[in-house]
Amino acid sequence: MAYIHNRKALKTQRKHLRNHATSAEAVFWKYLKNKQIGGLKFRRQHSIGSYIVDFYCPALKLVLELDGEPHATPQREAYDVKRENYLKNLGIVVIRFENRYVFEYPMDIVEMILKIKEGMDSLY
Repeated sequence: MAYIHNRKALKTQRKHLRNHATSAEAVFWKYLKNKQIGGLKFRRQHSIGSYIVDFYCPALKLVLELDGEPHATPQREAYDVKRENYLKNLGIVVIRFENRYVFEYPMDIVEMILKIKEGMDSLY
């Protein structure tokens, strides 16, 4: 299988996205960085194939996407569906949250991640 994670061709774009994160991404990264949630390693602005995801946890094969207003257009929704199908075919689960949810209910997202981890742990 070809190498699909963090391809060099997308390095500049990934770096730009990290340096120009949305306010929701910046806030939620504070929860995810340094393995603060269940000891899980998260990567931000991680590329998989030709797509760049907001946050990726390799151990859970989990993508967290934070969606703002730009995702509300029909074109963007079609792109998101195509990207999500690609990731699903790789066995990666994608969970989407509106940006406002990060500000209003961040601990709900944290709890959801921990429940997913518990489910994975029970498999082993």
